[in-house]
Amino acid sequence: MITSMRGRMQLWHGLLLVAVLTGFGLTAYGVAREETWRRVDRDLELRVASLFGPPPGLPSPPPADMPREPRPGNMRDRIVDRIRDADVAETGGYYFVFWDANGDLLAQSPGTPREALQRPSVAMPDRPFGRGAGLAEVRMRGDVREGLVSLPFRELLLVGRPVTAEQTAMRKLATMLLLGGLAILALGLAGGWWIATRSMRPVAAISEAAAKIAAGDLSQRIDAQGTVREFAPLVETLNSTFSRLEASFAQQARFTADASHELRTPITVMLTQTQTALARERTAEEYRDSLEACQRAAQRMRKLTEALLALARLDAGEDPMRQEPMDLARVARESVESVRPLAEARHVALHCDLESLPCRGDADRLMQVVTNLLQNAIQSNHAGGEVRLAGEVSSKRVLLQVADTGPGIQATDLPHIFERFYRADPSRSRPNGRTGLGLAISKAIMEAHHGEIRVESQPGAGSTFTIALPR
Repeated sequence: MITSMRGRMQLWHGLLLVAVLTGFGLTAYGVAREETWRRVDRDLELRVASLFGPPPGLPSPPPADMPREPRPGNMRDRIVDRIRDADVAETGGYYFVFWDANGDLLAQSPGTPREALQRPSVAMPDRPFGRGAGLAEVRMRGDVREGLVSLPFRELLLVGRPVTAEQTAMRKLATMLLLGGLAILALGLAGGWWIATRSMRPVAAISEAAAKIAAGDLSQRIDAQGTVREFAPLVETLNSTFSRLEASFAQQARFTADASHELRTPITVMLTQTQTALARERTAEEYRDSLEACQRAAQRMRKLTEALLALARLDAGEDPMRQEPMDLARVARESVESVRPLAEARHVALHCDLESLPCRGDADRLMQVVTNLLQNAIQSNHAGGEVRLAGEVSSKRVLLQVADTGPGIQATDLPHIFERFYRADPSRSRPNGRTGLGLAISKAIMEAHHGEIRVESQPGAGSTFTIALPR
C-alpha cells in the first residue's frame, strides 16, 4: 500500500495517463486499420468490376445497337476468358477464381495460390451481372485478403491479393504508437513527479520548521515565497501560530522571572529582619518593629500568591463565571464607594453618574475589575485630578469607561499594559503593596465573560479604560 501522498498522486496520474494513451492509441490504430482494409476492399471491388467491362478493342461507350445488358452466357464466357488471360505482373498480385453452382472450377488466374482453389462452403445469394456487383464477403487468410462475389445461378467469384505491405505498415504504426505512448507516459510521469515534488515543498518546510521549534528554536518561520496558492493560508496560519507561541513562551519566561523577583523581595525583607533581631539582644520595641516588618512582607507575599493562583485558575478555566442578570451601573457605584477613601487621601475627585447598564455576568468578579481600574486611575493621577465613569448600552453590548486625568501612557507601553508584572516605568516600585497583576487578572476575567477590555491614552492627556460585555 502506498502511504506517500506524492506516490498516490503519481500513481493516479500514471493510471489516468495510461488510460488516455491506451484509448487514443487503440482508437488511432483502429481507425487506420479500418481505413486500410476499406481501401484494399475497394481495390478488390474495382478489380471485380474490370471483369465486367467491354471486350478489348470495343470503343467506349458501346454503340447503340449493342445490348446494354449482355446475356449471362456471353458474360460468363467473357469472365472466364479474362481470368485465364490475366497477367500476374500486370494485375499487381491480384488473382481470380471462378466456380459454377456445383462447385466445379471454371477458371483461375495465373499465380493463384493452391489454398484459394477450394470453393468456400458459404451460402451466397444470386446477384445480377454488372459493374455494381460488390463484395458479398471479405476474409483474411494469412497475409492474403480475399473477397467473394455472388453471381447468377449460384456461381461464385473470388478475388484476392497479398496484403503483406499493408500488414507491415500496420505493425510499424502500432510500434510507433506504442513507443510514442511510452515516451509521453515517461514525460508525463516525470512532469507529474516534478510538480508533485514542488507542491509538497511547503509540507517539508512546515515539518522542518516544526522540528526546529520542537528543538527549542522558537524564531523559526515558514518561507511563504513561492508557496502554491492552496498552501498559502496554511503557511500564514502556522506562521501566526508560531509567532503567538514564541510570544507566549517569552511572556511565560518573563512572568516566571518577574514572579521570582516579586517573591524574593518580601522573603529578603523577612530574612533581613529576623537576622537583625537574632544578631543580639533587642528591646521589646525593636522586636515589635521587626515582627511588623515581617508581617507586612508576609502579607505582600500572600497577596502575590493569591493573585498568581487566581490567574492560574482563570488560565486553566477552573474558575467559572456566573452568568446572572445584573446591573453593571450598580456594580460600578459600589466600586466607587469602596475606593472613595483612597481618592480622598490622594485628593482625586470621583464622578459617577450612570444609568442602568443591564447585562449578564458575575457581579463579584466584575466588581473586582472595576475596582482595580479605579485604583489604577487614582494611583496614577495627580492631586486635584478627576476620575469619571461613563456607560453606554447598544443592541449587542454594554460599555463602561473609566477615564482619568493622569499623565497618560506612552505609545510604546500600550501594547504591553495588560501583560503580567509589566511596569511602564521600571524604576518605579509597587506602591501600597500592589502586585502588578491587577490588569492581567482583569483581562482574564473579561475574557472569561466573553467580553473585552481595552485602553486609549495620550501622554499628558490621561487614559481611558473601556470594558465591554455582551448584552
